[in-house]
Amino acid sequence: MSRESDLITTILLLFLIFILHPPTYAADTPKFLEAPAFRNGKNCSNSTIHIAMTLDYSSPYLRGSIAGLLSVIQHATCPENTFFHFLAVRRHFNNLNKTITSTFPYLNYNLYHFNPTLVRHLISSSIRRALDQPLNYARIYLADLLPVTVNRIIYLDSDLIVVDDVAKLWNIELNERVLGAPEYCHANFTHYFTHKFWLHPTFSNTFENRTPCYFNTGVMVIDLQKWRNDGYTRKLEHWMRVQKRYKIYELGSLPPFLLVFAGNIKQVEHRWNQHGLGGDNHEGQCRDLHPGPVSLLHWSGKGKPWLRLDSKKPCPLDNLWAPYDLFRHKSLFSDS
Repeated sequence: MSRESDLITTILLLFLIFILHPPTYAADTPKFLEAPAFRNGKNCSNSTIHIAMTLDYSSPYLRGSIAGLLSVIQHATCPENTFFHFLAVRRHFNNLNKTITSTFPYLNYNLYHFNPTLVRHLISSSIRRALDQPLNYARIYLADLLPVTVNRIIYLDSDLIVVDDVAKLWNIELNERVLGAPEYCHANFTHYFTHKFWLHPTFSNTFENRTPCYFNTGVMVIDLQKWRNDGYTRKLEHWMRVQKRYKIYELGSLPPFLLVFAGNIKQVEHRWNQHGLGGDNHEGQCRDLHPGPVSLLHWSGKGKPWLRLDSKKPCPLDNLWAPYDLFRHKSLFSDS
């Protein structure tokens, strides 16, 4: 009887281990085609361009990140001078390393652990669940997570492609500003905060002596040294705590950046963030490009190009994203 009891106990333990820590099968992991090797042009110096992105192995956004990464190195004059800093949760490191090295064998990169507990207690619910994921807030901690030797960074979202030499964005002068990004002053700035915010004199006075304009945080050039010196991570966290108590906005990680930086950033050409191309999947809305030249296309919004392409209902501009998609779809036919 004791043997039977021991056997039953062992089976139950194995079952619990399987449930709590299910094995990862190769067939369940996303597969990407290997990207071509891109080499430096003749006149490249030894200077390094630093780019930061988040990588989420457990979501479809990884497919967007891979496409964005390919677009950067494909259009760079000096792709070998580009170093990528990827923020991710540690449990995904093994799978991410395999994915990156098999897809981009020549890529210069490093992975940094972003601990979701850093920010989870500060996150308030927003109008879209996707905006509430801790990794969306990782950009706030770039100055803390990256080596102190990295003094400047370009931050890029996972739903964009670059169609120009990223060195042009890297080389903009910040002129003593901490952050550079395209500004959109025609947008109604009051819409980004609730009535409670504007009716509260202490809150609304935040923008005193500033002319705040909207900017999208999916593309930013950041002086990390100035950020560290002036403690901007703590300033952003302050507004997240205020939000927890007073509910002064509804848009995830964007409003704290507007509260801290709007009206005090270096204006970058609009060509470097043609944003809003995601439109709205639920209502079938497709967006056009903004007037003017284009260096970066950004599918911010509810609709993502890979989802619309897979559903055979793409928007016209989604076809500009498709050539950078390295996702290896399952074959419809047997190889035999």
